[in-house]
Amino acid sequence: MNRIMIAAYLNHLRVERRLADHTLESYARDLNALAAFAAGAERTPETLDRHALRVERRLADHTLESYARDLSALAAFAAGAERTPETLDRQALEAFVRRQMTAGLSPRSVARSVAAVRGYYKFLVLDRRLEQSPAEDLQPPRAWPALPKFLSLEEVDALIAQPDATTPLGLRDRAMIELLYATGMRVSELVGVRTPDLHLEERYLTCIGKGNKERLIPIGDQAAHWVNTYLNEGRRTLLKGRASPRVFLNARGGPLSRVGFWKILKAHGRRAKLPRTLSPHVVRHSFATHLLERGADLRAIQMMLGHTDLSTTQIYTHILEARLRTVYDRFHPRP
Repeated sequence: MNRIMIAAYLNHLRVERRLADHTLESYARDLNALAAFAAGAERTPETLDRHALRVERRLADHTLESYARDLSALAAFAAGAERTPETLDRQALEAFVRRQMTAGLSPRSVARSVAAVRGYYKFLVLDRRLEQSPAEDLQPPRAWPALPKFLSLEEVDALIAQPDATTPLGLRDRAMIELLYATGMRVSELVGVRTPDLHLEERYLTCIGKGNKERLIPIGDQAAHWVNTYLNEGRRTLLKGRASPRVFLNARGGPLSRVGFWKILKAHGRRAKLPRTLSPHVVRHSFATHLLERGADLRAIQMMLGHTDLSTTQIYTHILEARLRTVYDRFHPRP
């Protein structure tokens, strides 16, 4: 927000709303004060929207203060993803509202936050700074699925220990689960790994993700060991003298499908007495959550997961915040 924007907005009020000069002077003082507050934080959205709300909807001052806080939080959320609020899409806005939910706000406060976001983007459309609102029909979190599930370290260890590594299929299963947890790949990426994609000595693999985009993912010693053991002792048996570019094969020597691996993982999960919600995506969520818990940079996690938008990766901060809140409420003597 700058002086030119303030002048343009006041002119809009003068021409379109026919406000009196003394009212415009009051607005100018407020806008200048808010501009000073927003300086350095790029908080144009909440300042302009606050005054638009006062003019168009005649909201009470305490409601405007609450909306201003909500939109300040939106601006901070966008800045964390190295974006501005004007460039956020629907997925990012849903992630923001989930973050509000896990920050300890009451359901009523979260609903108000959603209303503030909808109102802000409606203002941007009216002001012709956006063609369409990404917040149209945005709903409070109760209308959305719960945050992603993830396994504990003990559950991951129990899952990995299930395959019988004395058989070719057991070696394959152990290698796949190790690699899935080591890389956080999508299941389609995992079953699609080809032999040229593996660089086991250098401890990384090449992954072809959504949109045919290529990324490099580091892998640990344990995963590299089991993949190498499977290649040398299990895969050759499954090939039965035939050739295949795919690393992971079914019992007939053909490429293992996504559904095939899903069934394999579920079977091992049942033996490990893990929750019925176990899926390849739960292991992917576990990979990201465990990295974040140990201080990994969110940008690095984004790159390994293959997320185009950092705001998609931010959901894992919400999981961590919710977990910390649970721990706090359980163990603090005065929660």
